[in-house]
Amino acid sequence: MPPEPASFIGREPELRLLGQLLRERRLITLTGVGGVGKSRLALRAVADARHTRADGVWWVELSPLRDPTLLTATVAHAVGLADHSPRPLDEELCAWMADRELLLVLDTCEHLVSDCRHLAGELLQSSPGLTILITSREPLRCAIEEVVEVRPLPCDGPDSDALALFRARALAAAPRAAAVFADPERAAVAAEVCRRLDGIPLALELAGARLRLWTVEQMAERIGERFEMLSDVRVPRPPRHQTMRTTIGWSHELCEPLERLLWARLSVFTGDFDIAAARAVCAGGPLPAARVERVLAGLTAKSVVLRSEERGAGARYRLLDTIREYGHDWLGELGETQLVTDRHAHWYAALSQAADRGWMGPGQVDWYRRITAEQAQLRTALEHLLTADPTAALEMAGNLWFYWFACGHVHEGRAFLERALRRAPRTEVAYNQALWSLGLTMLLQGDMDEARRIGEQCARDAAHLADPERELRAAYLHAASVLMPGDPVRALELSGPRARAGHGGRPTGPGWLLCKLSTSYSLCALGRFEEATEEARSLREACAELGERWMRAYADYILAVAALGLGDHGEAARHVRAMLSGKRLLGDRLGIALGLDLLATAVAGLGDGELAARLLGTGHAWWRTVGRPQMGSPSLTAMRDQGERQARAAIGDAAFEAAFRGGAAASTG
Repeated sequence: MPPEPASFIGREPELRLLGQLLRERRLITLTGVGGVGKSRLALRAVADARHTRADGVWWVELSPLRDPTLLTATVAHAVGLADHSPRPLDEELCAWMADRELLLVLDTCEHLVSDCRHLAGELLQSSPGLTILITSREPLRCAIEEVVEVRPLPCDGPDSDALALFRARALAAAPRAAAVFADPERAAVAAEVCRRLDGIPLALELAGARLRLWTVEQMAERIGERFEMLSDVRVPRPPRHQTMRTTIGWSHELCEPLERLLWARLSVFTGDFDIAAARAVCAGGPLPAARVERVLAGLTAKSVVLRSEERGAGARYRLLDTIREYGHDWLGELGETQLVTDRHAHWYAALSQAADRGWMGPGQVDWYRRITAEQAQLRTALEHLLTADPTAALEMAGNLWFYWFACGHVHEGRAFLERALRRAPRTEVAYNQALWSLGLTMLLQGDMDEARRIGEQCARDAAHLADPERELRAAYLHAASVLMPGDPVRALELSGPRARAGHGGRPTGPGWLLCKLSTSYSLCALGRFEEATEEARSLREACAELGERWMRAYADYILAVAALGLGDHGEAARHVRAMLSGKRLLGDRLGIALGLDLLATAVAGLGDGELAARLLGTGHAWWRTVGRPQMGSPSLTAMRDQGERQARAAIGDAAFEAAFRGGAAASTG
C-alpha cells in the first residue's frame, strides 16, 4: 500500500458507499475526470479493509505501465508472486489467489481497459475470496462491475469541502494566507475561485499553491481571464475535462520559461525518478544540468511535481498523469519528443550497465533497491530501445541478468531477452551475455533441456571469443542444468576445480564464483560433505572479501547442508539462519523458501518437532510465491521430506498439522 496523504478532506458519502460495496460486491470501478481524486479516495476507502481481509489489501500502480503484456507480471510482483514455473503467468496468478481472501486495487487503468477487464475476469472466476477495486477514467464494462462516478468536491457555501481543500493547500504554501480565510469578504472570493474550478481537487491544489505569489483577488481575476480566453476551443470536451485542462494550462503559463521546459522534458518519465536521472535526461540548451535541481524545486513548490522520500532510495519525484500528459503534448510542440525519449532510454541503459558492474561488490543491496525502485523506467527504456536501437536493448537486457535471475523477475526477463535476441543483430559479446541471461531464466523455470542447449551454445561462442569469464558463466549454466534434474557427477565435471583451471579467468569474477557454487552443490549431492564444506567456505570467504551478499548466502546454505550431512544439526541451523538473513535483505523468495525447508530439517534433527512443522508451513507459503516447490529437484525434495518425517515422529500427526497450518498462515509480503 502507498502511504496515505497527510490530509484528506470530505468524501464522507462516497466513503460510506464504498465501505458497503466492498463488503457486498466483487468488482467496483471508480471513474471520473483526471485529477478528481479517484486514487486518493480509493486509498482512504481501503485503509480500513486491511483488518477485514485475511490476506490483506494489495495496491497495484498501473500508471507507469505502457506494455499491456506486462500487466500480469506487474500484478504478480505487487502481490509477492515471484513465479519461477514455465506455466503461463496468468495461470500461476489465478492458482496463487484461488484460496485467498484479499482486496486487490488496480489504480489508473484507463490505458489498459481491455487487458484489465480480461485479467479481472480470470482472477474473479478462480478466486471466490477476491474483491477488485479499479480506478479509471472509464469503466471496464463487465457484467458484474459496479461503477461509482467520483464527482468533484462540493463547492457551494462558506464551509464547502472544496474551499477547505483550497484553504489547506494555500496555508501549506503560504501560512500568511490565513488572513484571507479569516475575512468573510475575501473568503467569499476564495469560494468563487473554487466554484470556477468546479471543485476538482487537483485544480484546487494547483491554484492554492499560487497564493505564495498572488492575492486571492488577483487569482480570481486571472482565472476568469484564462477561462474566457479558452472557452471557445476547437476540440470539444466535457465541462469538467475542460476545467482541468484549462487549469493545468493556466498553471503552465504561470511557470517560468525554464520550468515549462523542464515540465515538458520530465513527461518522458513513467512513474517516479530521482534527481540524477532528471539532470541527465532533461538538461540541455537553455537548461544546464547545474540548474535542473533548482528548477525542479520550483515545479515541486507549485504542485506540478510531487516529491517523496523512499527508504534506501532518497528523494523521488513524479508527475500526476494529467500533468504528465499536458507536458508530453508540449514536448511534441517543442519537437523534442524523440530526442528526450532517446536520452531517457540511454540513461537507464547506462544505469543497468553500472548495476551489472557493481552487483558483485559491497553496493549489492543498494543496487538491488535502486534497480527495484527504477523498474517502471527500465521497462520504458527497454520498450523504446527494442524499436529504436535493438543492439542497445540487447546489451541492456543482458546487463540486467542479476535482476531477472536473482530478484524474482524471471517471466519478464525471459520475455525481454527473447524479444531482444530476435530483433538485434548478432554482436558477439552482447549476444553471448543476453543468451546466457536467457538460459538463467530457463533454468529457474525448469526448462532444463533448453537451458542446457543454451549453455552449450554459450560455451562454444565464448571459446571463439577467447573470453574466460564467458566460458565460466557458460560452464555454470550447463552444470546447473544437469545438476538440478539429478546428475551431480556431470555437473562436477563441467564446473569443478579442474574445469575452472582449464578455463582460467578471475577467481573473483561472477563466472568463477558461480562455478564454485555449482561445485559445492554437486559435492553435497554426492555425499562428499567435507569437500563441499571446504569449497563452500572458500566461496563464502571470497564473497565476504568482495562485500557480496547474494552468493555468500548460498554458500551459507551449502555449509548448512554439509553440516546436516555430517550430523551437526546445531551448526546447520546456525548457517541457515545466516543465509536467511542475507536473502531477506535482497528479497530473494527462492532463497528464503530453500532456507526455511533446510532450517526445518535442522531443528527437527535437534528434536523441536513443533518449530520444524511451523517452519515447513511457512516454507510452503513461500514456495507458493515461487511456483515450483523445491524447484523440482529430487535432492531438495528428499531433504524437505526428511524434516517432515522427523517432526511428525517427534510430535505426532495432529500436532504437526496444527503447527504446519500456523506456519502456512505467515505473511510472505
